[in-house]
Parts: sequence; C-alpha cells; structure tokens
Amino acid sequence: MSSSPFPHPLAPLREIAQALSAAWDLDSTLHLIGQKTTEVMNVDSCTIYLLDPDGQTLRLRATTGLARRALGRATLQVGEGMTGHAVAQNVPVFAAAAQHDPHFKWVDEAEETVFQSLLAVPLVIENRPLGALNVQTVQSHTFTANEVEMLSLIGDLAAGALAKAQLYDRQKRQIEELQALAQVSQAAIAPQYLDDMLDVVTDMVAKLVDAAACAIFLLDETGQHLVMRSAQRITSPYRPRPPLPINEGLTGSVARTGKPAYSANVQLDPRYAGPALAREEGLVSLLAVPLTVRERVIGVMNVYTNQVREFPESQRTLLATLANQTALAIENIRLMTHAAIVREMHHRIKNNLQTVAMLMQMQMAEADRLDTREVLQANINRIQSIAAVHEALSEKGFKLVDVREVIQRISRSTAALLASPERFLDIQIQGEALLLPSRAATSLTLVVNELLQNALEHGFVGRRSGRVVINFGRSPEEIVVLVQDDGVGLPPDYRRGLGLEIAESLVQDDLRGRIKFTPLPQGTEISIRLPRSLEQEIE
Repeated sequence: MSSSPFPHPLAPLREIAQALSAAWDLDSTLHLIGQKTTEVMNVDSCTIYLLDPDGQTLRLRATTGLARRALGRATLQVGEGMTGHAVAQNVPVFAAAAQHDPHFKWVDEAEETVFQSLLAVPLVIENRPLGALNVQTVQSHTFTANEVEMLSLIGDLAAGALAKAQLYDRQKRQIEELQALAQVSQAAIAPQYLDDMLDVVTDMVAKLVDAAACAIFLLDETGQHLVMRSAQRITSPYRPRPPLPINEGLTGSVARTGKPAYSANVQLDPRYAGPALAREEGLVSLLAVPLTVRERVIGVMNVYTNQVREFPESQRTLLATLANQTALAIENIRLMTHAAIVREMHHRIKNNLQTVAMLMQMQMAEADRLDTREVLQANINRIQSIAAVHEALSEKGFKLVDVREVIQRISRSTAALLASPERFLDIQIQGEALLLPSRAATSLTLVVNELLQNALEHGFVGRRSGRVVINFGRSPEEIVVLVQDDGVGLPPDYRRGLGLEIAESLVQDDLRGRIKFTPLPQGTEISIRLPRSLEQEIE
C-alpha cells in the first residue's frame, strides 16, 4: 500500500458511490463495499462487522482477506479489539504494528497473522452505530491523515448503503412471508373472493330490480352485529355504515327473526335506524331479506329505491331466491377457507408426528441399554421443541418461524428440566433473527435442542457452573449456527450417543447441511452450516 496522499480524493469516493447505488440487498452491498474499498484504498484486506440485535456484539459479515469460514461466526464485543474500540469510541483507530496495539485482539479462525497494520472506522448513521469497517495490510504501513479521512468517508457512504440494504431486506422478507402465507393456505385469499362475489351480487340486484342501492350485511363472529361487506348505488357512492346491532332497526329485526321486512319510506319510519342518513342519500323504500343457510341467518340484503314503491310478489320471490343462493355461496367459501386451514394443519402435524416416530424408531435399536426415564425425558424435550414452533405459527399465522426466538423459549424449559440444585448453568442466545419455513424451522429447532440437551447432560460433569452459547449468523452462502460450551470437552475416545446421531441425521437429510464437532481449549463447539436457500423455500 502506498503511503502517499491520494492525488484525487473524490475519484475513488465517486466510484464507490456509483457502485453502491446499484446494490439493494444486504449481501450484495456488503460484497461491493469490501471489494471497492480494497481496490481504492490499495490494501490487502477489507472487513465489515455488523452489530447484532443485542447492540453489543459485532459479527463478521464480509471480508476480502480473512478466512471465509469465519464469516457469520466470528464476533467481537463493542469495545473489544481495535475494531470494537473504534465503535465504542466512535473514532477511527489505527496502528502500523497492530499486534502490539493495547486494543488489538485476535479474531478466532480469521487467520490474521499475516497482517501487520490495521485501520478501523465505525459505521454510523444518524448517531446510530451499525458496525465497523477495517482495512489491513501485509506490509507495515503508517496510515496518513488523508487515508484515515478517506476510509471515514467510505464508512459514511457504506453506513447509508447498509441502512438502505437492511431496510430492503426487511421489506423483502415481509413480501416473502406474504407469499409463503398465500402458498400454504387458501384462507389468505378466500376473503378477497368473498368480497368480489358480494360486489357482483349487489351490482346485479340493483340493476335487476331498478333499485337506487343494494347492500349486503353479514353477521360478525359474535352474532350480535351486522357488518356491511358490499354496497352498490346507481347514482352516487353508498356511504359506509357502522356495525348494526341486531336488536336495533329494521335490518336488525330481519337478522333476529329470519323474516323479510318492508318500509314504504325509511326517512319517516321509526323502525328504521338512521333516517337522517337516508334523507341525505335520497333513499326511500326498503325491502330487507335474510341470507339464510339451513334455517340459520348469516346476514341481510337491503334493497332501496329513491321514491315510494311497492315491491311486487315476483320481485320479492326473486330477491328471496337470490338471497338464498348468495347465502349458499358465502357458506361454501367459508367452508373452503376452513378446509384449507384444516388441511394445512393436518399436513404440518402429520409431518411432525412422523419426525417424532422416526426419532423413537432410532431409539428402539438401543432400547435394551437405555434408561427409561432418560428416554421419556428426551422425547418430552423433542415434543416441546415441535410445540414451540407450532406456538410461534399460531401467534403469527402461517408465516416464517424465527428459529432464534423459538430456541430462546425452549432453552429455558430444557435447562429447567435438566438442572440440578448444586450446579448453575448460564445459557445465552446470540446473533441474528433466523426466519425459516415451518418444516426447516422444526428440524433445526430439534437439532439445536438435542445439542443443548447433550451439553447440559454431559458437558459439565464435576463442575459447579458453566455456560452454553447458541449463536446464529449468516455468510453470503450459508446459515451458521454455533453451539459452544465451556465444559469438560470431548474425551479422546468419545462415542457419539443417539442424541447427536439424531442431530447429524436431521442436519444432513432434512436440512441439506453440514455439522462439525470441534474441541476447544475449554469445552466444545458444534457448528452447523445450512444453505441460505432454505430461507426462500415455500412449503
């Protein structure tokens, strides 16, 4: 890297700005920032850390010079290392001999030993820290004031682009959730079909009997109010009505009794609720007929004229027939909606019960040497894991499931079931939200719970305290989940038990991923790497 000032400092900034203007999603933006910064700064590595939702953890998200296996998993705390110090103090931090700087810290698995010099700047937008950007060189280099200013300006551009990309990703995720919702259940679109059908009916009726207006009201879930779902008026818009109590007015009496009602002039009829509104709209005569299915009233159809008029018997019969056919159509649409929901729930429950059956079949092979209490306890934990996924679905509809949130829930119950009075175990859930379709979410939840249970049961033998950290991250191609403990570690002759075999099977077969067991100086780390395509799959 040259130590001379930039002859044209605006040229590289313009180049970066032009490149970032074409990027939208977060991964592409991170990649462009890293590549362009490396080029214009003429350095050997550019690395970007982003803050986790906890606001304290900086996670490695992009790099041009560090080991790629560290992406999504390597972290620094705010204030930790030169990069974390830059974020904590909101100032650039740099050193020609970085490894001798008092704030320097090696980042696990990043393979930083070849680099000598480091310059880090915070990424901030509207006084809100987003992360940090650093550059490193293999040869010792003293960063000039121009170079520090240049990287700071790049950091400002990058922060704006990253904020835009994060917003874009959130909006894209919301769209994907809606698309998934539409795919998994016809219930999401049935209400639109219902309203379209009702609009056709009200329009047809108004023209058929030469009425001034036609409106359809349906009973709400309580059965105590009528809600206007469709209205057509020939001359001017029909104003929305508030919900009508069934114990008030002519329309309410039709819903209560199931019998048609007629008023020659609603503007003067004391039985009619809202005569002033009728005068404003020029509505005069009213024929109200019930919408009935199997002797059960589900709504009312009102037909108005703009002058006093009797409805002949032929028109009354026609309107009653149309009302009955409309009621049947409404009921069919509702039945289709309920059937779609039942089918979807049946499909999901069947899949999860098959998963439970598969896990129990795996246990049968070792039934002779397994402790009954342990087997029951393990299966309770697995069923609770699946139940937690369904609970998340029930709260948010048929949307994607946040696996991190589900693990946060079930880790407490798992720890409570396996805890002993003489031992204190700290379980921490860190990292980004991870939204997956329900099937993948269920499998990953089972895997992480198996690993957590294994760590709690075997990782702290003879210890009075310990910690398990479950970490969620991403690289451009993979979802990264780490389960780390500071326990006794794996013995040299360690043989994986059934729980870990189940975890491996789920990762490889259901999630198309990889799982790796790594001894640590104190404890064990299990890393799970899954394809990012899981996030896009629609069930």
